[in-house]
Amino acid sequence: MMKNLYSFICLAIALNTYSQNIYELDATAPATPVNERLKLGGTNPKGDKISVNNQYVSFNGVPAVPVMGEFHYVRYPKKYWEESIQKMKAGGITVIATYVFWNVHEEQEGKFNWEGDKDLKAFIKLCQKNGMQVIVRIGPFCHGEIRSGGLPDWLLGKPLTIRSNDPLYLKYVERLYTQTAKQLKGLYFKNGGPIIGIQIENEYQHSAAPWGLTYPGQPYDLTASERDISLTQEGVGVSDAKNPYAQLGNDHMKILKNIAVNAGIDVPLYTATGWGNAAIIEGESIPVTAGYAYPFWTPKRDYSPFFLYKDMRKVPDYSPVRYNPADYPAFSAELGSGIMSVYTRRPIAVHKSFDAMINRCLGSGANGIGYYMYHGGSTPQGENSYFSDEAYGLPKISYDFQAPVGEYGQVREGFHRLKLLHFFTQDFGHLLAPMQTALPANAALLKPENITDLRYAARVKDNSGFVFINNFQDDTLMLPQKDIRLKIKTAQQEILIPHKGSFNLDANENFIIPFNLDINGITLQYATAQLLAKNDDESQSYYIFFTPKGIKGQFLFNGDAGAVNTNGATIHKDGENTLVTCNGAVSEFTITANGKPVRILVVSKEQALKAYRVTLNGSRHFIFSDAVVLQNGKNLQLLSDGANSFTLDVYPKINGTPKTAFGTLGKTDGNTVFSSYKITLPAATVNVEGKQATERKWTVSLPQSLPEHVNDAVLTINYKADTAMGFIDGKLVTDEFYKGIPWQIGMRKFLTGKPQEMVFYFRPMQKNASYLVDLQPYPESIPDFGGKKEYLKVENFDVQLQYTTNITF
Repeated sequence: MMKNLYSFICLAIALNTYSQNIYELDATAPATPVNERLKLGGTNPKGDKISVNNQYVSFNGVPAVPVMGEFHYVRYPKKYWEESIQKMKAGGITVIATYVFWNVHEEQEGKFNWEGDKDLKAFIKLCQKNGMQVIVRIGPFCHGEIRSGGLPDWLLGKPLTIRSNDPLYLKYVERLYTQTAKQLKGLYFKNGGPIIGIQIENEYQHSAAPWGLTYPGQPYDLTASERDISLTQEGVGVSDAKNPYAQLGNDHMKILKNIAVNAGIDVPLYTATGWGNAAIIEGESIPVTAGYAYPFWTPKRDYSPFFLYKDMRKVPDYSPVRYNPADYPAFSAELGSGIMSVYTRRPIAVHKSFDAMINRCLGSGANGIGYYMYHGGSTPQGENSYFSDEAYGLPKISYDFQAPVGEYGQVREGFHRLKLLHFFTQDFGHLLAPMQTALPANAALLKPENITDLRYAARVKDNSGFVFINNFQDDTLMLPQKDIRLKIKTAQQEILIPHKGSFNLDANENFIIPFNLDINGITLQYATAQLLAKNDDESQSYYIFFTPKGIKGQFLFNGDAGAVNTNGATIHKDGENTLVTCNGAVSEFTITANGKPVRILVVSKEQALKAYRVTLNGSRHFIFSDAVVLQNGKNLQLLSDGANSFTLDVYPKINGTPKTAFGTLGKTDGNTVFSSYKITLPAATVNVEGKQATERKWTVSLPQSLPEHVNDAVLTINYKADTAMGFIDGKLVTDEFYKGIPWQIGMRKFLTGKPQEMVFYFRPMQKNASYLVDLQPYPESIPDFGGKKEYLKVENFDVQLQYTTNITF
């Protein structure tokens, strides 16, 4: 009996060993030399310095990975700008990028308007107030799904060639830049202001928008220089064609920069969209790249390459490019965190793709990341036309973009997923930025259609680094990865992760694993947990990690780490090393580094998605909550969608109980590693009722105002139709293209203190609609037409309140 049992155990061990998949990676490549030949950088009156070399940007000599988020001030009400800026900061954005749309500010020739929602100066000042840096994209051509790409209609009627060195065109550009410079005066980095960068032009000699003045059925008349039209494409893509006027394009970009500088627009960083053979300012601008997994400008859904690792410093996305990539840092500054709909195509952006793409970009060598769009909005109406790109068939008002923060400020899944990576780059970007990309042998052979093989890469320097794993691919479903074990070869050793056993990774998930990480003098050989953040001030030192679903946190420290279990961890010696295994959803243990304690907190990814970085009484803390947490000086504003009662878990623990401006707040018996509190606000109601007026029209009576502790009331309409429009007093104020997602409308921006009625007009869906191809992965979104050619059904109108209060510690 014992012999049979022994044989069975041996067989089980052998089978388990055989089932493990060991993935090897050679991380011994020498570092690439750094050069500082770029004519970029600058200082401010305090002596702070921004520097740029061919690999990364530095702030005061410390390498960094900037995180940029696009937000268009003209597409959002001025009275809510600061709240949105604080949301972006809470999401880990460090730089806000915004377009200056020429036609929005100079719709009538010679009459510039910078008032109200067009007040660029006020917007920049609010960014400064909230500690956010800014990159201003000054055009003259912007695109941005704005009418004619931002070029005014009256420009078409002038005897000139746009986007060229035509003297008359440059005269108008000079006037635009001069007027813009007046709004930016005193707000540049050199003045102590937040503006660190300027983008010149957009997709020059690569892409263009159609002129708004066009005729239905006519081929698009693209807003490009006449010499470039034959090589100009719609949207972002690969461009293999050689432009015989490439040098003229480079010269034009340099001329635009000189005009800007002469107008006073002087900043440390100039950027240019460099994908698809677009022109840049050689040696004087950072060429930024893009990645759109769900483009609306392609004829059909297809697999994108943006979830496969590569070395972006050798082969940027949408290559070929016009510049030598080794001479510039890799900045992925226009990543499609969302996408717009056009009438004929309505791609659905899966929010799990957002952090998967950032994982892939960071693993591929990106040292700057940015989003288009990070925050949606509503395109304003002009005096003579809608400013939306009607020729392309976009919604006339909505510019929601399915973004992490929506058209009305809705905080979505992508916001939470992305902030995990943003906190990581803020605290560990100085380590990541100088690291080189190391790829497995099969990396170049993988195709997007391959849903079985593990996708992984590393960033490494001096024998330490991070392993990046991605198990997401757009428009398909990757298979779960089972029994993963990594073998990392460094110049000094081979590291097995984990050194015993293996781990699994679910479909649609991604993961970053540190190896040979220096934690205050102690080497963490590896952790099967992802770094979220750290704190190293005099009063307390701690690191926060999280684990994806199904992965148990395991930490192997070199030598005796002096580890002490605090909550939910098992510690034992492994030879000369220290092995810590985390057993619960929340675990904490302490190591001793250079005689000082360092706390290690490990939470589940589900918990980490609720994390917010805050400053309380001068110290950094993290709050975990279902509510959105915004820092406003010493106050914290809490926004809770639909629930008037919610909890806060504060780490590290604090003394005392915070005070709330509204409702009740008390301590709870939460996890022992947190200070836990429950906030309850009075339940409120805002009643709306949809009434059918005609076969295609419904009405809703809007509230006159919102209760004191309600920040917004979001009207949700569940329907199946083609398009939908909302009117107040006969004026179109909101619209939507159906794509199987409930339509959300934030009502606060429309409330006037007086009774109002919103009238909704729905157009029926056609059985042969071209955009149904985008709904095919979601069959429940496509109605049963039966024997009919069209379909329209409005199911219900619902309201969800966003409760709010302020607390102080």
